[in-house]
Amino acid sequence: MSVPTLTDPPANGSTSAPPTKPQGQPTQKSMTKAERRELQEKQRAAKAALKAQQQQGGGQPKLPKSPGAPQKKAQAGETSKQAASAGREAVAAAIDEATGGKAVSRSLRIFTHFGLPKPVSHVKGDIHPAIVRLGLLFSEFKICGANARCIATLTAFKSVIQDYTTPPNHTLSRHLMTHLSPQITHLVAARPMSVTMGNAIRQLKLEISDSDIDMVEQDAKNALCNKIDNYIRDRILIADEVILKLAGNKIKDGDVILTFARSSVVEKILLGAQEEGKKFSGRFLLNKLTGGSNPISCTYALLPALPSLITEATTVLLGAHALFSNGAVYSRAGTALVAMMAKGHGVPVLVCSETYKFSEGVMVDGFAKNELAPVKITKATSHPVDVTPSQNLEILNPLYDLTPATFITAVVTEVGLIPPSSISSIPLALGKTIL
Repeated sequence: MSVPTLTDPPANGSTSAPPTKPQGQPTQKSMTKAERRELQEKQRAAKAALKAQQQQGGGQPKLPKSPGAPQKKAQAGETSKQAASAGREAVAAAIDEATGGKAVSRSLRIFTHFGLPKPVSHVKGDIHPAIVRLGLLFSEFKICGANARCIATLTAFKSVIQDYTTPPNHTLSRHLMTHLSPQITHLVAARPMSVTMGNAIRQLKLEISDSDIDMVEQDAKNALCNKIDNYIRDRILIADEVILKLAGNKIKDGDVILTFARSSVVEKILLGAQEEGKKFSGRFLLNKLTGGSNPISCTYALLPALPSLITEATTVLLGAHALFSNGAVYSRAGTALVAMMAKGHGVPVLVCSETYKFSEGVMVDGFAKNELAPVKITKATSHPVDVTPSQNLEILNPLYDLTPATFITAVVTEVGLIPPSSISSIPLALGKTIL
């Protein structure tokens, strides 16, 4: 019997050398926790995309599995690329929906960070019926305007609080905020949150956390509802009355007032000045200003006609969606053009806004944060012969723009007329807890 030497192959003909792992493929043991989690998320997304692709393709057979770890890695890489492409297609589909379902080119992809209209098709979690209804109204733009959205949100939260029951072994001041979180998430999913809603919700959470844990539950809920009513009364309704008096003092007989879009505060100011017997000419808000028992003589014009009308105006009154600490005014698209044109012609620009619209943030342009108006809203107010998107024409309707502080003469608030440069000091003077 011959003795095998070191140079002889094994008797069974098998190799004992383990298969080597290709270079550039680290093992899971050498990965960090974050890298392993990222790899798992990519694999899940790849599987979901592959499954959705097979369902759309009528149940196509799965890809054949190949032996060996390197080929599995390659397959995972291919499916992750498919998942990424599927995500890009989903974003493009959302933009197509916002632009009327027409195909658009890749140049509109730079606006994917804008708030897109999202129809609320289904409800996730324990959502109160009042919040579901409000989310539908928000998504369909049935409730517009910073004040109207804030009041509607706080009113819906009153119903949520009254129908809330504290679970056993919990306190209202702790568990109620957990209960409100999915309600807020549902509203944000319907439409991006405004600055006014954010400030009001922040104040509501502060009041909830300050609730006495020894108070009877129903008494605590009634106290929270009373604080919501006080917030609406003090920060919105009474503030509008004070702004009405301050801005009304700036309107003289014979003034020509130029305004843009529709602001509830500006509307109250013009109607209040008309009731005081002041003779002036208002522009826009046609239905409200020209109706009623004491109508105002108005001239309605489109934005391209502004250069020919600005020379006749003596004062410009504008509303605001939000004001930032650098003095910039965030309002309806076109407001910046009106303020810039008025500044060039020496016409004073007054922005009427409540202090609860102030934000501690800073914005330098209207591109970092904005919303896209849905096509059904723009078609309802446009000419019957609408221009439809085509291969060489794209339609984009941002809802807001940003007016720099240099174009604003003064801001009319319930605390008085202040320059735009002093906006950052107002929250500190009032106390940050009542933003």
